[in-house]
Amino acid sequence: MSVQHEISQRDLRNRSGEIMDAVEHGESFTVTRSGSPIAQLVPLCRRHAVSRDQFAAVSANAPLIDPDRFRADLDDALEGEADDPYGR
Repeated sequence: MSVQHEISQRDLRNRSGEIMDAVEHGESFTVTRSGSPIAQLVPLCRRHAVSRDQFAAVSANAPLIDPDRFRADLDDALEGEADDPYGR
């Protein structure tokens, strides 16, 4: 886990390019205004697309899912909190 640096709003404005480069390379920052924290700059998780063949190869040994059982599990987990989008 990376160290979270504290920077002022003014510092962010004056060094934005340098700070954003650091964020891109995994560093995180807490931005302050008048000494009070107001925001966090953190790197986004990068997602990588996989081809259909890669997905099929990884999924080949996945267990089969019973759709009725899956729905029942979801209903139990949500305890009726979810609305039926087709029931409107």
